[in-house]
Amino acid sequence: MLHDTMMVLCAWLLSFWFRFDLTAIPSDFISSAIFYLPYIIFTQSLIFWYFGLYKGVWRFSSLPDLIRIFKAVFFGVFFIAGGLFVYNRLAFVPRSVLPIYGCFLLIFLSIPRLFYRYYKDSIKYECNAKRALIIGAGTAGDMLARDLLQDDSSIIPVAFVDDNKSKRSRSVRGLPVLFNIKLVTEYVLKFNIDIIFIAIPSASDSEMRRIIEACEKTHVGFKTLPSVKELLSDTISKGNLRNVAIADILGRDSVNLNWERIQASLAGKRILVTGGGGSIGSELCRQLARIAPESLIIYDQSEFNLYQINSTLQNDFPDLQHHAILGSVVDRTSLEEVIRREKPNVIFHAAAYKHVPLLEHQTLAAVTNNLIGTKNVAELALEEGVERFVLISTDKAVNPTNVMGATKRAAEILCQNLNTQSEHTSFITVRFGNVLDSAGSVVPLFRKQIEAGGPITVTHPEITRYFMTIPEACRLIMKAEAVGSGGEIYVLDMGQPIKISYLAEQMIQLSGLSVGSDIKIEYIGLRAGEKLHEELFHELESLQGTGFEKLFLAKARRYEQDCWESKMNNLLAACQKRNSADILTQLKVLVPEFTSSTPK
Repeated sequence: MLHDTMMVLCAWLLSFWFRFDLTAIPSDFISSAIFYLPYIIFTQSLIFWYFGLYKGVWRFSSLPDLIRIFKAVFFGVFFIAGGLFVYNRLAFVPRSVLPIYGCFLLIFLSIPRLFYRYYKDSIKYECNAKRALIIGAGTAGDMLARDLLQDDSSIIPVAFVDDNKSKRSRSVRGLPVLFNIKLVTEYVLKFNIDIIFIAIPSASDSEMRRIIEACEKTHVGFKTLPSVKELLSDTISKGNLRNVAIADILGRDSVNLNWERIQASLAGKRILVTGGGGSIGSELCRQLARIAPESLIIYDQSEFNLYQINSTLQNDFPDLQHHAILGSVVDRTSLEEVIRREKPNVIFHAAAYKHVPLLEHQTLAAVTNNLIGTKNVAELALEEGVERFVLISTDKAVNPTNVMGATKRAAEILCQNLNTQSEHTSFITVRFGNVLDSAGSVVPLFRKQIEAGGPITVTHPEITRYFMTIPEACRLIMKAEAVGSGGEIYVLDMGQPIKISYLAEQMIQLSGLSVGSDIKIEYIGLRAGEKLHEELFHELESLQGTGFEKLFLAKARRYEQDCWESKMNNLLAACQKRNSADILTQLKVLVPEFTSSTPK
């Protein structure tokens, strides 16, 4: 306020001096200028306060502050002129003094503010601040640069890199826009860059992978802004920055779902999720909670997992009616009691053992949980008139080479056969590959191995797997439930398979380490039951479009029901005898494409 008062004084007196061409001012006019000065200062100060000049912080002066100054000066000159005219018809105050005064005051108020901001910004360049390169000169990059320039942190943006030719050789926030992301390594050396920020929230999976691979070659740290679907507000700042995650490389473009159709199918329904505490089951529960079911029943045999999802739902959805029930799908009596008491309209069956090498030598446990457990839930759904039953299957059920895959394929056939027996219950199967960060997947294993200093163990240099994120898988499961009529096997579009060796290399580099010198990759050979490459559908299953994004229909192979039931009974008899060799033999009979060796 003191500064602005002094500037009013200077502008008012200088305007008289300039009026008389920088020569001596007549004494009458000097007396008039001094006489009216208190009125000028008082009036102008009131208008400054009214337009909020003292709410702004000089350190962050910008265009809105200049606009406020312009308004304050304009209206100040207007009211001063009006007051002087009413008082004495502008006697001894030349008319030209007022516009000259306005111009001077505008300059005197603006220049110090902008100079102070420039001075504070320049200090960062002179100190030991990290020099940042921003990839992406769009809106997100501009907002990020503005936040970094205004903030007193130890990071300064130096330049942008963008592949948009129209921005080539331009500048944003006074920073040059460099062309071609492929040349990032050269730019890092040229501008002595310490850190890279990726500010392209709309980047697709392939674009993000290309950018990250370019950044990895620079051997400097890099962070990214979340994707568009993760940003919940229009404000982008350095606070949004996070480390690049493996999902940024292996993740996929977001799927556009018709949520109205999903809500119409599931809202207001009683929904049971078996295995509701697992990776898929718990995320499915969280997403189902958002569409306001009448009640949500979570059934799981793991006390800890059940406790976790129950706590999450209580905190995030306090109005949701839900029940956490501890139990196993193998316990038919307990399961029957739950289904009869809760009377679910829809069942999502996610309960299953999934670890291939572990189950390969525990055939009885795999068959009991994955097949007999599914049989219990599916048959009770049929008996109690449940409207829809959704089986969550796996790509390992296609041409299975392991016990786990064979049990899941048998569960698929079981549900198809039961669908032909029912007039009221629709049985739908959803098949997909690996999900990132699920329990027992390679991602958390590799993360632990990196934290321990390595080595990372990969089974084979050429082994590949399909990956998708858990939230996307659950959204598509819900979509399949909404569009299925019964008897279908839906296959999710998993994109391109990813080499596990590539995944390991990326995780090492994202940890800021080097492959080989810091963390080694060891190839230990394929484990029991593992395939080199997974498949999403059998050669006799013609894959058809459904009209819905990332959701395909595998034309189901039909098995003669009476014959299959007889084979199923033989398998159940072998389970009762607890004879692993006989169980494996009967499982091969039940699933003809199963090609596994007898476990030790």
